[in-house]
Amino acid sequence: QVQLVESGGGLVQAGGSLRLSCAASGRTVSSYAMGWFRQAPGKEREFVAAIRWSASSTYYADSVKDRFTISRDNAKNMLYLQMNSLKPEDTAVYYCAAGAKILATAITRAGGYDYWGQGTQVTVSS
Repeated sequence: QVQLVESGGGLVQAGGSLRLSCAASGRTVSSYAMGWFRQAPGKEREFVAAIRWSASSTYYADSVKDRFTISRDNAKNMLYLQMNSLKPEDTAVYYCAAGAKILATAITRAGGYDYWGQGTQVTVSS
């Protein structure tokens, strides 16, 4: 089993920064692709960013490209999302996700992942 726990969310003013963390546990978690998704009230869960186990490949939604950076520390079983230049439209619950053998066509889709955290709230004020 894989357990994911997010932290680092909070309230920040537009233009500010936050760093989200995801602590992962499990026998093979370091070999999993991992990603961040977010969901605002009344909206579907949307892809934010993803990273392969080796960190050699990263993926970003167009809406966060050049503002957010995804990274991982396999030795510590940690996933991070550095969020800069935050906008009010970034307000959402952010979820950490993990999955094994995710194809390129599925890595940006919530259905491609096997495990999910409980989420952490990010609120950006205008």
